[in-house]
Amino acid sequence: MPRVTKSITAKTKHKKVLKSTKGHYGARSRLYKTAKQSAIKSMQYAFRDRKNKKRSFRSLWVARINAGSRELGVPYSKLINSLSQKNIKLDRKILSDIAISDYSTFKKVVETAIS
Repeated sequence: MPRVTKSITAKTKHKKVLKSTKGHYGARSRLYKTAKQSAIKSMQYAFRDRKNKKRSFRSLWVARINAGSRELGVPYSKLINSLSQKNIKLDRKILSDIAISDYSTFKKVVETAIS
């Protein structure tokens, strides 16, 4: 039975890790051991920041809705409360988009919610 080494599988594994760390600084992109650590850490950052992205976008939408509604004399909390009481199903992303791009429609939505 022929002798089998792990050289081919190790080489492909190393190439895969080094390819994923392309663009990292210094040894993090050149040496396998540090590149592997860097790749693991970068995946942790990516996982964390996918969650933070949702959080930061929601706060941006809230700020935009609040700015638009305060121009009409209605605070954000009262607007959202009256929208839910009137059973108007518009999420914050859509509301902020309407507030930025189509102010007349946003004004009608606010007037419908408050009245």
